[in-house]
Amino acid sequence: MKKILLIAAMAMVSSAAFAQKFAHVNSQEVLQLMPQMDEVREKMETINKDNEEVLKSMYDEFQTKYQLYQQKASTWTAAVRESKEKELSEIQTRVQETQQSMQQEMQQIQANLTAPVMKACQDAIDKIAKEGGYIYVFDATSVVYVDPAQSVDITPEVRKALNIPEGRTLESLQKELQAKADAAAQQ
Repeated sequence: MKKILLIAAMAMVSSAAFAQKFAHVNSQEVLQLMPQMDEVREKMETINKDNEEVLKSMYDEFQTKYQLYQQKASTWTAAVRESKEKELSEIQTRVQETQQSMQQEMQQIQANLTAPVMKACQDAIDKIAKEGGYIYVFDATSVVYVDPAQSVDITPEVRKALNIPEGRTLESLQKELQAKADAAAQQ
């Protein structure tokens, strides 16, 4: 009798395991297409443009002083030449340090700007998963294989919850960004 109850219990557990619902979502696609990410990209582009202007002015200063050095080095005394070489070296070091500092700062700013966007995406996924009764939601970008017969793609529901326009795709986003880059290059 105990064996029969044990077998029945195991059968119920295994059938319950098969009844569990699985879903997947392409979170990278959703994140990239979220309207809030457009704002992040614009802010990052503005900051990057400002940084490039600062670096260009520093580089221009170096170029101007280097050209002067090349023109006059033969007429300067050894002490003046050494002083100018030291000055050029310091400017070059300052440019490199500034560039590294700007890159680190850009990474931190991007992390700070994208954190709330990522949270909103995760919150939408969590809400849809709970409402749909899914026990697991896999990220389609990091799963090697998904059987569409046994896993539901909730990406469209997440897109809708995050107000991503229906026709907006990664391809259309890429075209938008390229058009902006082309327009900026023409100015």
